[in-house]
Amino acid sequence: MALIQSTLIWVVYAVVIALVVAVASIFVYLYQSPRERSATVSIVCIFTLTSLLATLLLLPVDIALVSSTTSSKLGRRKDWATDARVDSIVYTLKIVYYALYSLDAVLCLLVVPFTYFWYEEYDEVAAEEGTQTIGSRFLGALKYTVAFLFLVIILFLVGFFVPVARDRNGAHYGLDYFKRILEENHGERALTFAIGLLITLGTLIYVLYTAAGFALLPVAFIKSAPAISAPTLTASTASALEQNRERQRQLEGRSAGSSEGLNAKDRRELDALVREERTLVRRERLAAEASGEHSNWLVKTWMKIEAIFRPLKLLGGFLLMIFAILVWVSMLLTGIDKAKNSVCKTHCGYILGHINILNPMNWIFVKSSKIFPIDYVIFLLLVLFFFFSSVVGMAAIGIRFLWLRLFQIRNGHTSPQALLMGTVMLTLMALAINYAVAMMVAPQYAHFGPQTYCDKPLRHPTDQPDCTEHRKLRPCSETADSQAARNVCTASVGSTFLDTITVNFSFFGAVDFWAQFVFLAVYLIVFVVSLFRVPKLDQFEAEQDAEEEEEEGLLASTGRRFGATWQDITGRGKNYGTSNGQGARNDDME
Repeated sequence: MALIQSTLIWVVYAVVIALVVAVASIFVYLYQSPRERSATVSIVCIFTLTSLLATLLLLPVDIALVSSTTSSKLGRRKDWATDARVDSIVYTLKIVYYALYSLDAVLCLLVVPFTYFWYEEYDEVAAEEGTQTIGSRFLGALKYTVAFLFLVIILFLVGFFVPVARDRNGAHYGLDYFKRILEENHGERALTFAIGLLITLGTLIYVLYTAAGFALLPVAFIKSAPAISAPTLTASTASALEQNRERQRQLEGRSAGSSEGLNAKDRRELDALVREERTLVRRERLAAEASGEHSNWLVKTWMKIEAIFRPLKLLGGFLLMIFAILVWVSMLLTGIDKAKNSVCKTHCGYILGHINILNPMNWIFVKSSKIFPIDYVIFLLLVLFFFFSSVVGMAAIGIRFLWLRLFQIRNGHTSPQALLMGTVMLTLMALAINYAVAMMVAPQYAHFGPQTYCDKPLRHPTDQPDCTEHRKLRPCSETADSQAARNVCTASVGSTFLDTITVNFSFFGAVDFWAQFVFLAVYLIVFVVSLFRVPKLDQFEAEQDAEEEEEEGLLASTGRRFGATWQDITGRGKNYGTSNGQGARNDDME
């Protein structure tokens, strides 16, 4: 039974990884510029994104496996869960975690930079003339990557020799949980230092990009539907264009009948009408494309289906907003709880011994984790929400150095260099998200899941407590130091790894913890601003593509969006005649 259960858990993880590969592939395909596609860049980006998401999504598997050794109803270990079996499960998870974290570090610090320089080294003219070979290109890219190789070596050497947790006189270091954390070899310490540094660097990016995207993503869903339908836009644009050309003919006729031509006022008006005509012609073409004119029946059918389900996008935006607010409240409550009730404050990165303030997200995860994979589905949605929020944040802000914009992440217009740079940033932010989810969003779930122990005195240290008759069940926690808790509770490997970083390198833990309040503040500011202002996630694209810039004025109230949806479904818009042309133009300019 135990083998079947563990096998099913790993099978679910394999299915999720397959889904992650699809998500990463679609992301790279949609964002990369079609004219600059590179097979090498695409493969490296897809593999890197898959690796970082696989690291994030291993936590529910970890929790399910260690929790499967206990019975949360009886507060004791199952008969098959001997110490040797539990140690085997933990050891297997350690291998997977260390492999994934090491892979993330190597990809972020070596493989992606090498790919970046490999792409930059390509010279199309030299390649056609035969003067640039694969070997020379490889050596050229390797020459620039050596600096990153030295960085990795220095990083691990510092982690290997750096002193850790010098002040171990606090009462918390006597707890069994902290003793296990501090008992590690130099190799593990080097890895934890390297990952801890990357998490801290990622947190500095995460508090800006992910926080902004966390607020913008739901609002963008709500405000993305056009306030005017394609048929109505076609009719109003045609009417306005007709009026524009009629007025131009009047001015040109006035010019022909005068020997001096047009005066300065009429000349300015004619120039403005010419510019407006170009805009209206462009808008007429966009309206024709949006309504499916000159398209086959399959495209028109897809447009009708898309219009039918447009209200679901609006509803999804509201649900995402509620979900984001729930996560925000959970993180705030955990932050207050840790700042006030942490067992060791800055000495261990504000590890919370047990939950003192009810955390709604933590409660949902703990309750749902009793029936795997319900918690996994919720966790997957949470991780994808954080991930796509990071992408939206990068699209809104761009990849910058201080105030200078280096690259822009745009759908279908992202250069290979920008995609590689964005992949590195997403890797760092994913490590920061891993910390935020495990330490702030659902700390009890991330550490012990639904595990409980029977708080009864034992006759012998190796006995299993029995709460069949007397219900003295207690949730497992870091500060539970009774013999019964030691015999039953097993902390997840992922949370123990993060706790190892914060205890051994308390500076990282303190920075990562207080940065979460910056995340909450940035989210609140962007959320309030976005409620009163349409998010311009593609401002650079709008400047480069004037067609999209002209369509920004089509956003309006929610009620008009539903009306536009119905007109798109029926294919009929409002009637605009010549007499109402001015009104049509005014509607356009709203």
